[in-house]
Amino acid sequence: MASAGVDWSKRELHVWAELRAPLRFVFDWCTDFDPSDPRREHEDYDRRILERTPRRVVFEDLADTPGGWQWSRHVVTLHPPDRWHSESVGTHRHASLDYVLTPLSADRTRLDLRWHRRPTALAGAQRSPAAIERESTAAWRTLARSLEQDYRRSRTKPRR
Repeated sequence: MASAGVDWSKRELHVWAELRAPLRFVFDWCTDFDPSDPRREHEDYDRRILERTPRRVVFEDLADTPGGWQWSRHVVTLHPPDRWHSESVGTHRHASLDYVLTPLSADRTRLDLRWHRRPTALAGAQRSPAAIERESTAAWRTLARSLEQDYRRSRTKPRR
């Protein structure tokens, strides 16, 4: 699984997803960072929100893994209505991520995620860039299902 010879500083990773929801809903949903996010992602880690302003969110994630604790801090700069940027530092990698939303129709939005990552000395063997992109694509499929369910729920009106 090691990706020897990869110059991570020059390797841009990219995934995209088409989401069945309007751009405004997608932006709000994706940037509403919350301690319950691990459940939404079907993952097991703890999230702590340290700061939230209209243009910036800072949070930390902590996971107990078979290889030991993994910690990361994310500083997210919001650029409504269609993009945000995250700088992430952690025990196993540092990353710079750019998210861009593009409306496809009134009820469909494309999300593009491009990022650079740099493993730290604690990272150990690295998966290949292609494997990381496959895993990220699978994670966004899971998130897309949750987002689309929440959007459908938001459109149903309570009956009296």
